[in-house]
Amino acid sequence: MTKLFFLICLAPFCLICQNDATKNFTKKLCSPEFHGRGYVNNGDIIAADFIAETFEGIGVSNINGSYFQEFYFPVNTFPGKMLVKINNKELRPGIDYIVGASSTGGEYHLKPVFIDGSDLLSKNKIQTIFNDNQETIGNSVFVVNNTKYSADSTKKIKRLIKDLNQLVAVAEITNEKFIWSVGRKTTRFPILKVKESAIPKNTQTIDLKIDQKFIPNHMAKNVIGHIPSKRKNSKSIVFSAHYDHLGRMGSETYFPGANDNASGTAMLVHLAKYFIENPSKYNIYFMAFAGEEAGLIGSHFMSENPVLDLENIAFVLNLDIMGSGEEGITVVNGRVHKKAYNKLLRLNKKQQYLSSIQARGEAANSDHYWFSQKGVPAFFIYTRGNNKHYHDIFDTYEELTFDSFEPISNLLIKFTKTCLK
Repeated sequence: MTKLFFLICLAPFCLICQNDATKNFTKKLCSPEFHGRGYVNNGDIIAADFIAETFEGIGVSNINGSYFQEFYFPVNTFPGKMLVKINNKELRPGIDYIVGASSTGGEYHLKPVFIDGSDLLSKNKIQTIFNDNQETIGNSVFVVNNTKYSADSTKKIKRLIKDLNQLVAVAEITNEKFIWSVGRKTTRFPILKVKESAIPKNTQTIDLKIDQKFIPNHMAKNVIGHIPSKRKNSKSIVFSAHYDHLGRMGSETYFPGANDNASGTAMLVHLAKYFIENPSKYNIYFMAFAGEEAGLIGSHFMSENPVLDLENIAFVLNLDIMGSGEEGITVVNGRVHKKAYNKLLRLNKKQQYLSSIQARGEAANSDHYWFSQKGVPAFFIYTRGNNKHYHDIFDTYEELTFDSFEPISNLLIKFTKTCLK
């Protein structure tokens, strides 16, 4: 067997092994032992340690003896019991209801006071309802129907529900897709969203048992590594992705965060393996950020406490939602950095990596933002595809197709090779 023939035969096998390793890494990040990579049971810290171990294992160098950059922020958590009963029937968390991310906890036996969303638009009507329920207001939950209004009215009612929640416990009836988030403060009274199908018109009682804990100074860790250029060069390329997600809503329910953003974190590792074997003329940095879901906190901290000279960053490529791609990718800041965006288009046209590349303007919707604010050229790239799960309990590893994972990595590698040309 000739050497060339051997290499031709070996290449597909190596690609399969690499793809399997990428998928296994992603699956691991989505597993229950990582607790949704949030703030219950230090799920984010467990994930950070795992990513650092992975970096070290494949040969990515650390920065000044450590892969970690620590920072602190306040966060609201739900570590224990999460129970909602209507007429003594237990509802399913994440399916029938979600608790507001900033909700206070406690144990409550409440009488529902049903109102329409339009009632909130009339201060006199709300005041009348309060007066009519004055004797029982402390044991009441205002159940607000927000299912039959225009998009603008629905948004306004949501804002008014937050105002109402300063005075009383509130449950919003909705048919919208549940989208959870991270709370960095707490409300005075409990607040939740309930699907219309889960709350009957003859509701007599609503019971809550919510174990909630506010952490005033949670410690989180960015994970940062680098691969030096093959020849001395002051310029660097940064690949970034947030690894954190929403964590747990009670001890029994967690948010796996497969597409958002175990997949993007896996892309960092996938690219790191390539550049270990194929050193670039640029220094390559890999930044896995914490605290993105809590408000881009980790990347903001990094931009204010940089581990490299920001002026020497040729480009930042921030990667999120890498698990699908059947419909192509979207490039935030594509309308800002037009020359670089057009280079992506030319490379894609030549190699036919992706079915579509679309541009967006500026947006503060991921970790590229703080680099842009410092004048560093940055793209935020995410896929479009069949997987529509986002910030819900159904964003699981099994829902990922990895349809464009390899084509995207090839496009990014090609872009990196010609970044400053």
